[in-house]
Amino acid sequence: MLSHLSGRLARLEEIAAATLAAAVTLLILLNVAFRAAGSPLYWVSELAIYAMIWMTFLIAAAVLKRRQGIAVTLLADALPQAARRWLEVFVDAVVLLFAVLLLWLCWRWYQPLTLARLGFDLQAFQGETFNFIYAENTQTLGVRKFWVWLIVPWFAVSLTFHGLANLGMAVRGLRDARTASTTPGAGP
Repeated sequence: MLSHLSGRLARLEEIAAATLAAAVTLLILLNVAFRAAGSPLYWVSELAIYAMIWMTFLIAAAVLKRRQGIAVTLLADALPQAARRWLEVFVDAVVLLFAVLLLWLCWRWYQPLTLARLGFDLQAFQGETFNFIYAENTQTLGVRKFWVWLIVPWFAVSLTFHGLANLGMAVRGLRDARTASTTPGAGP
C-alpha cells in the first residue's frame, strides 16, 4: 500500500517536473524574444530560475524513489546476491535518514509553531527568533521567498515517504530471500 502510494506520488512529481521543464523553456524563449526586441523582462529570468529549482527538487524525489540516481556500482556488482540485498537496505536507510534530517531542519527553519504561537505576527516572530524567512521578497517578482523555498520542505516530506516505501520493500525483499533460502528444496 505504502509503496503503491509512493509510486503514484513519484508519477505526479514527474508530471509536475516535466510541466516545469516546458515552462522553463517557454520562459527562456520569451525572454530571448523580448531581449531581441530591446525591452527585456527581468522577472521572466527570475521565474525561470525558480521553476528550474522546483523542477530539480521534484524530479530528484522521483528519481530517488525509483532508485534511478547516478551511482557507481563497482562494489555492488562485486558482492554476492545476499550482500547486495543488505547493501540496498543500508542505502535506503541512509536516504531515509537524510530525508528525516532534512525534514527536521526545514521544521527548524520555518518554525511554524512559533509563528502560530505569536499570532502570525511577523515582527514579533522576527524579534523573538531572529529568523527573517517570512520577510524577504524575491528581487523582481515581489513574492515572499518563503513561498519559493517551500519546495525544500516538500522535497523532505516526499523523500521521507519514498524512503520509507523503499526501505520497506528492501527489508521485505531481504526477508523473502531469507525465507526462500531456508525453504526445503529451494535453489540458491
